[in-house]
Amino acid sequence: MFLEALLATLLSAPAVPAASPAQPVPAQSAVKPVVAQAAPAPTPAAEAGKAPATGKAATPPAPAAKPATPAAEAGKAAAPQQGKSAEAKPAAAAKPAPAMTPEVKTLVDRMQAFYEKTGDFRAAFRQDYKYKTFRRTQTSEGTVSYKKPGLMRWEYQKPSPRTFVLAGNKVYAHDPAAQSLTVGSVDTSQLSASVTFLFGQGKLADEFAITKGACKDCKGTLLVLDPLKAEPRFRQVRLEVDPSTAQVLKSTVVDPDGSENAISFIDLKTNVGIAADSFKLDVPDDTRVDDFTKGQKK
Repeated sequence: MFLEALLATLLSAPAVPAASPAQPVPAQSAVKPVVAQAAPAPTPAAEAGKAPATGKAATPPAPAAKPATPAAEAGKAAAPQQGKSAEAKPAAAAKPAPAMTPEVKTLVDRMQAFYEKTGDFRAAFRQDYKYKTFRRTQTSEGTVSYKKPGLMRWEYQKPSPRTFVLAGNKVYAHDPAAQSLTVGSVDTSQLSASVTFLFGQGKLADEFAITKGACKDCKGTLLVLDPLKAEPRFRQVRLEVDPSTAQVLKSTVVDPDGSENAISFIDLKTNVGIAADSFKLDVPDDTRVDDFTKGQKK
């Protein structure tokens, strides 16, 4: 779903996917659209991972043309070999986290503390998604706003206008050109710490082996995060951190197939007093609404 990709996340696929074939329209699409009220919801949705077709299941939507990879089958039980009975295998345990160097630990602690005390932030962003399979890069630009607890708005301006709003346990995707608004559920309790630390939650060191990377073109210190246990959504996360402020300047998520989703945050300002009304999504009356949350178990 979009969230992991958007925060570097909403993660492992571009938030503005390449053009895809038209999707079947649910029966409720003919219903008169309503204004999406982006108010925070304290309780995560019971149905995790059922985001609309605008994004890949849990941060930031995979292009329809992107072929399936072996990683997409991760987590499925393997079929038993012929003539042998299936044996239950315990889930792979997470590897113990290697000790961080003092320099890395200090920076990680400062970075987490920075976002824990951040009530809201606003920034421009540039997203570069490098498709490994197709050997091309898609670049998008826009603005992002965040406010605790659980409100986020991504306003894409290039290459085409689109808006994504995260409000508690729901995600809204508005495509003006298609005159459509899609509503889906997101279980925020299932998000990786690579996303939740930006919300002031989650501990990166609990889920990742964190090392300092070499990067001659980086504007800050490069932290390389390798998951401690098998992760079907992404292979690696790289965070470029300003050593003076401990802000994340750039986040890159490496997909299982090697594609890279990089989001650079530009002129980020924190605790600027963003109003909750800024996360309400008003759409024209003739907008088609596809609400995938209707009929789900509460």
